[in-house]
Amino acid sequence: MTAQRSFKARLAALALGVALAAQAGAEALPREKQVLVPPPALPEHLQVAATEAKVVEVELVIEEKQQEIAPGVNAWVMTFNGTVPGPMIVAHEGDYVEVTLKNPSTNQFVHNVDFHAATGGMGGGELTMVSPGQSVTMRFKATKAGVFVYHCAPGGSMIPWHVASGMNGAIMVLPRDGLKDENGEPVRYDRAFYIGEQDLYVLSDASGRYKSYPNLAASMADTMQQMRTLKPSHIVFNGAKGALTGPNAMEARVGEKVLFIHSQANRDTRPHLIGGHGDLVWAGGSFNDQPMTDQETWFVPGGAAVAALYEFQQPGLHAYVNHNLIEAIEFGAAAHIQVEGEWNDDLMTVVEPAAAY
Repeated sequence: MTAQRSFKARLAALALGVALAAQAGAEALPREKQVLVPPPALPEHLQVAATEAKVVEVELVIEEKQQEIAPGVNAWVMTFNGTVPGPMIVAHEGDYVEVTLKNPSTNQFVHNVDFHAATGGMGGGELTMVSPGQSVTMRFKATKAGVFVYHCAPGGSMIPWHVASGMNGAIMVLPRDGLKDENGEPVRYDRAFYIGEQDLYVLSDASGRYKSYPNLAASMADTMQQMRTLKPSHIVFNGAKGALTGPNAMEARVGEKVLFIHSQANRDTRPHLIGGHGDLVWAGGSFNDQPMTDQETWFVPGGAAVAALYEFQQPGLHAYVNHNLIEAIEFGAAAHIQVEGEWNDDLMTVVEPAAAY
């Protein structure tokens, strides 16, 4: 038994030594404070890493709030930095991501954050549990290149409730030398947009009207009752029906290559760009795999993010939808891209205008 204890002690000391060495290695690296921005925008970043590995510092502030998710429908949501989805984080493979998670004393619940891009410790969830009034800082190494979901996971039934109440986002870990096309050649994007698809569960009263509540805790039982039916009341992009349509449309120009990052932390979905294609689609979100080409619709499994690149060929309004069109039109999973430029008659033209026959 003494020898076994001695072995365990040596093993623990070795593990501590490795951890301290890794920490010292990260501490010696240059640091960059990343200013996170509301989706669909991405923070300023380089597509090709300018240096060796660095520490990317980010701050996520938890906000429990009520917001309008459709005209006349208010729901209590849980957010990172006040938005559904939470902000996109960008790093390069081999970088360290240092996350400060703050849970203001005005909140009611315990929260944490689980990064699908991280290794160990329940994705960081075990290290980041914070009660109202607390903050914590955790660092992980971005060892996999791709796009990944992050979300709150405080345990038990709280996990699906927090996720289905909007508490999720995404991180993009770029290869250090940038993205590659299907032939392994470098490819760059002119713009990038982050679309977070969210299923929401608001219970209706006896008259069919959506219920409202004085605070988040008061909404919990009804929201969980609706969740257990597996029937969302709303399926939206970026937190609300119409958040990315009409005057809120994304913008691009003919000839620009646009990267779309699409996440769904809970349910499967199938993005489709009407009038366009996925020139390159990184299935499963992995940038270390060869991208698929010329896709009409691509698949995003629940709990994942996927990236697709398209070079716009024609001007005008383009619709970006979940191609379960019931969910797109009736539930709200739709967005617009307004594209400027010159029309190309060779790609499409009217041969005979509409007339009686």
